[in-house]
Amino acid sequence: MRKHTTIATVCLATATTLLLTACGGGGPKESSDDEIAGADTSSKSASPSPSASEDEIERPEITLPKDVDNVFEGDSTGDAKKDAVLADNERRINSIDEAITVDADEHPALKFYSKGDALMSAASYIKSFYDDGRSFTGKTRYYDREATFLKDGAAAVTYCMDATGTYPKDRKTKKVDKSVKASPSDYVFYNTRLEKNAKGVWQTTSVASTEAAKRCM
Repeated sequence: MRKHTTIATVCLATATTLLLTACGGGGPKESSDDEIAGADTSSKSASPSPSASEDEIERPEITLPKDVDNVFEGDSTGDAKKDAVLADNERRINSIDEAITVDADEHPALKFYSKGDALMSAASYIKSFYDDGRSFTGKTRYYDREATFLKDGAAAVTYCMDATGTYPKDRKTKKVDKSVKASPSDYVFYNTRLEKNAKGVWQTTSVASTEAAKRCM
């Protein structure tokens, strides 16, 4: 296992506290369902999709360390509405990785792009890295990204993740373990539900994932 770690069981109170403190990209163990849901201190700014700068929403800045590179494919579909959904999906992933890799008093982007079950599972996933004294480094690729609008007004985003280019990093010593070999579990299929809030932000509300997904290999 490279970027992933098994999510520890965390009570609601602990997870909520986590979101308000220093520990506050989608991790593989949130659930396993292929159906569409509802159908180093230097840092760099995470690159948003082209549509990100075209709205007037005041968004929290997301920064990632220089040794963390998230590559998102297919962020422009030609449909402005779908592009907006994919852009907020991208920001949600970056917000989780920021919380894992950047030590800070708060990580406001996490709550900005996630809510409900997705927020709690993200908090548990992030906490598992801190509990293990680990972070990660390297390149993660996100591809086969598709946005679908649902009858109830929500949206579903499905995508694949390839984490074979990432490696565990000790949080204290900053030592990177490059002895870790790639495995099928580094390919994960995600199924997410997003709902548009009053500010116009597409927040992820639920996430299902499948490790060693053949469709992503």
